[in-house]
Amino acid sequence: MEHNWYDEENSNFGSRSKRVYRYVLDTIWLPILSGVSTATSRSSVRVLFFVIFMFVAAALSTRLLDATVSSIAETPLASSVQTTKTVHIEPTVTSVIPEKPVTKQPTETVINEPTITQVIPKKPPKKIEMPLKCSLDILNKTCPADYYPKQFDIQDLEYVSEPPLECPEYFRWIHEDLKPWKETGITEEMVLSAKRTANFRLVILNGRAYVETYQKSFQSRDTFTLWGILQLLRRYPGKVPDLDLMFDCVDWPVILKKFYHGPNAPAPPPLFRYCSDDSTLDIVFPDWSFWGWPEIDLRPWGSLLQDLEEGNRRTKWVDREPYAYWKGNPIVAETRMDLLKCNVSDQQDWNARVYAQDWFKESQQGYKQSDLASQCVHRYKIYIEGSAWSVSDKYILACDSVTFVVKPRYYDFFTRGLMPVHHYWPIKEDDKCRSIKFAVDWGNSHKQKAQQIGKAASSFIQDDLKMDRVYDYMLHLLTEYSKLLKYKPTIPEKAVELCSESMACSSQGFEKDFMMESLIKGPAQVHPCTMPPPYEPQALKSLLRRKTNSVLQVEKWEKGYFENQSNPQT
Repeated sequence: MEHNWYDEENSNFGSRSKRVYRYVLDTIWLPILSGVSTATSRSSVRVLFFVIFMFVAAALSTRLLDATVSSIAETPLASSVQTTKTVHIEPTVTSVIPEKPVTKQPTETVINEPTITQVIPKKPPKKIEMPLKCSLDILNKTCPADYYPKQFDIQDLEYVSEPPLECPEYFRWIHEDLKPWKETGITEEMVLSAKRTANFRLVILNGRAYVETYQKSFQSRDTFTLWGILQLLRRYPGKVPDLDLMFDCVDWPVILKKFYHGPNAPAPPPLFRYCSDDSTLDIVFPDWSFWGWPEIDLRPWGSLLQDLEEGNRRTKWVDREPYAYWKGNPIVAETRMDLLKCNVSDQQDWNARVYAQDWFKESQQGYKQSDLASQCVHRYKIYIEGSAWSVSDKYILACDSVTFVVKPRYYDFFTRGLMPVHHYWPIKEDDKCRSIKFAVDWGNSHKQKAQQIGKAASSFIQDDLKMDRVYDYMLHLLTEYSKLLKYKPTIPEKAVELCSESMACSSQGFEKDFMMESLIKGPAQVHPCTMPPPYEPQALKSLLRRKTNSVLQVEKWEKGYFENQSNPQT
């Protein structure tokens, strides 16, 4: 008897299914069919239906099992499961469906079941904290024998998997600042020639700092500059190269270009300081106030930046006073004394609200009127230089207000990254009052654009001048500088080893508070940002021309504004 209802060649079932059906056909189905023809009792019918039910259930189960395995082998799984490939990420949990024993037939191919690997996302690297090791011995300001990062194996450091960010655009000025020594390199004689005005000499060898002090700086400038460098060593252990440099903590740059210009001119002394200008070659470096200014109770920048951001949210720009605000010490510079003339009077309102800061009185009152975060209540804020550049620039720019920059002479390490009319509004130095009045009137009649300028500046400060970027700038500047050295630095005879313990453990008052507040507690687990390439000469010229044209455009608007006021159309 033949049964053509089952076509083995066209069956959709696998080889295992074929064997099952052949077995059922020969041993169960044919006897049942034969029995049906002779079955006369009710019990035989019941047995028949029970056997048919079991046969259908077995067939469906076999089909579902084959379909499930085939689906796993042919269909990509979710992101947490991979097939035929094991991704080795610790820890890994692997689940494997075991193979069923199969008797190989001569005409059949046996396909192994796939390995299913469940991948658990990698845990973030364990944060390493290295507290200070203060003891009674540290009171003599010496470093412990095993202080961090002296005793630290960089191989133990784990990094997050994200690739490093690209550094902000203003990092490109590092190449320009070091260009005077690109051809000649830097010899030890060049470094020593900068000693004349330097406050200290810094040598870094194998990640350890040695300092020879020549003269104490004004207030705690040198102290917190060195503290900042020590925090750099703690943040990036093993990354700061060996180097030898001179540092001048006075405001005014002194390395004049005109003495080092020409084919036969000597190479200039490499001298670090906080600011420079277009006529000098001093190498700009982040100022001490990023780690605190205890003499005026100015907290470290990392903490203060958060306070400024919160202060911005207290008062919306449109709800702020529609005037230009400035508060500072006017007696340090003639240009600031001139600014006082722009204050409101019975005869004239130049849209400016200018206040002289009495630091002695402030110190007596606990600096209650000097809270920078509570001063973001005006739509416009004025930045004006003092005896040279002023540390106030970053605090003013962070306020969401439109910053009025009275034409500056000096620059620090980040201000060359600012663009007139995009990040700030330029103010004439020789006609301040009229320039301020026009700027305020323009902003109050172009509120949306004015808010955009204020927001662009505060975003620049929050993103490109946070402490992560400050440390990255220091690292890249010192790294590029060290590449120019033509000698192996050695420890000066009168130098002393400096570490965070020798500075912080014996300090007191605001100085100790700010050191502990700005202490880097352990190595960074993110890579420093990627240094951008130098400017191409034509690109640099184009950038400077764009800045100049932006200022000229504002002056043109201002001129037209006052001409219209003098000759109103009838």
